[in-house]
Amino acid sequence: MAQSTSPVCIVTGVGAGTGAAVCRRFAREGYRVAMLARSPESLAALEAEIPGTVGFPTDVTDEPALRITLARIRRELGPARVLVHNAGNASFGDLMNVDTEKFEQAWKINTLALFVCGQEVAPDMITAGRGTIIVTGATASLRGGAAFAAFASAKAGQRALAQSMARLLGPKGVHVAYVIIDGVIDMPRTREFMANAPKESFLSPDAIAETYWQLARQDRSAWTFELDLRPFAEKW
Repeated sequence: MAQSTSPVCIVTGVGAGTGAAVCRRFAREGYRVAMLARSPESLAALEAEIPGTVGFPTDVTDEPALRITLARIRRELGPARVLVHNAGNASFGDLMNVDTEKFEQAWKINTLALFVCGQEVAPDMITAGRGTIIVTGATASLRGGAAFAAFASAKAGQRALAQSMARLLGPKGVHVAYVIIDGVIDMPRTREFMANAPKESFLSPDAIAETYWQLARQDRSAWTFELDLRPFAEKW
């Protein structure tokens, strides 16, 4: 596949919610969008739906496989201008009923994958003197609820890593932003789980994607590192 002159955006964790919405938003602006997810079938469906996207089936918890995929994207599409690390997991359970495997899995998805992606894409961004890395965070990164032993610790580590990256990369022209999602994202499985909840209880994936697009366009004289997004009706 020949490289084009279009800027490249990499999105991890592309599913029916935020990931797909971010892909649509950046593709609409002329980006070549590399979509990472585990399911080849869902990526193929999104490729057919969204012009300018290319699916790369990858398990982001598999470090060697993730590095190979990112190198392939660079080779086939070009260096990344934007990275959106959206991969995450809804890992529930308290100290007494979360096993080591689930604890480690949450860390791999949220924190290790960001670390690997950052190592792979940041050098090109530094060379170019520009670039944006956006991380989908959660309220759990700020407080560890009893039922979120694995998830909260992984998200807290992710937030700290993103902050470390921002302090290193910002002076080199690379914008790192951490977005705290405080609420339930509107997609089929959450609507099914919360069938009686009013529409205003959910965050719109398209609205989240619009915020990500605006972050990628921010003037470097007024960059945002951290912001939180929640529905207007959310109690906090």
